[in-house]
Amino acid sequence: MSDTPRLNTAGTALLERARDLRALIDREAGRAEAQGRLTDPVVDALHEAGMFGMWVPAPLGGAELSPRELLDVLAELSYADPSTGWVVMAASLANGTGGAYLGDDAVERMYAGPRMPLIAGQGTRPGVAVREDGGFRLSGQWGFASGMLHAQYSHSLGVIEGTDEGRIFITPIDEVKQLGNWDVLGLRATGSIDYAIDGVFVPEARSHVFDLNEPLRGGAIYRLGLLDQALICHSSWALGVGRRLLDELARHVGTRAGRPGQIASSDAFHTDFARAEARFRAAKALVHETWDDAERTLAAGGRLDVRQETMVRLALNHLTWTLAEVADFVYASGGTSALRDGLIQRLFRDVHAGTQHITSGPQSLRECGRELAGLAPGETWHLFALQA
Repeated sequence: MSDTPRLNTAGTALLERARDLRALIDREAGRAEAQGRLTDPVVDALHEAGMFGMWVPAPLGGAELSPRELLDVLAELSYADPSTGWVVMAASLANGTGGAYLGDDAVERMYAGPRMPLIAGQGTRPGVAVREDGGFRLSGQWGFASGMLHAQYSHSLGVIEGTDEGRIFITPIDEVKQLGNWDVLGLRATGSIDYAIDGVFVPEARSHVFDLNEPLRGGAIYRLGLLDQALICHSSWALGVGRRLLDELARHVGTRAGRPGQIASSDAFHTDFARAEARFRAAKALVHETWDDAERTLAAGGRLDVRQETMVRLALNHLTWTLAEVADFVYASGGTSALRDGLIQRLFRDVHAGTQHITSGPQSLRECGRELAGLAPGETWHLFALQA
């Protein structure tokens, strides 16, 4: 059990560093998309700024940010470039939960270097693990391993053969076959390739139960469990990208103000822009309100109840699909400038790639409605469904 069960807060230092990285990340974003992975200058800068350690438990030298701090830092990186924000959110989450939940032997090896490890993989489509003396033999194929082209370790969900137990398994990257099939609409610079593992032995210490919510090290944020922490990731990403879209549209129309026939002089556009801004800010407010409430519970030593679990899912779903509406509005308002290859087109594509993530799928929304309507008495959340 953790020696520090209360919520850790680290202040604004990482947020300020993230803001300092904006120009570099923005400048490198086009080249990153073309090559299907983040550029080396960006990855090095992220390491040097401590971004891959933002989620890592403080006893391991990480920042161990609170949920609201994570929302702010990851939103800033996602504003600079959606693919960069996506890679950092995925890797920092895996780094943090690995540091909190893995056994001592694994943690001593993985977190001992001058840089934080970078872990990438997939936690939603399970492979199969066969128990052996001292560990497990893991096989399977997984998709959408964001950041794997930069990683030193993979993070993969597997189900123990003969049981229903799901575990996360950490394997060195040289034991992973990277399938390299990354040809997608958006988020191209994330390099979220598919990969396979064939009969690799994983020591017990390099695995943990999937739904573990009591950390071996670190504080109360790890009591959320892996899935709820992932909801922070995707909420922060949508916050950053939505703000960038609206800011870019304002800049775009501003440069054309005063020219005959431009959208900047349209009363209808003014009204629609106001509505888009209001929808986005309202969705943002719901996310902040929900995680403020969750933080108060964690800070008091508690765990989220069923209604709070519902609300963190609902807030993400609402924000994600509000973001999609904002992206459609910005693209339509951008005219031929949005049609051509450029920033608005890339943001539009990235948003519609991001909406396909399972965390914002329709099942979760239906279950939220059922719980909010009082139709799920005695049920609790298991991933994206309520069960008795």
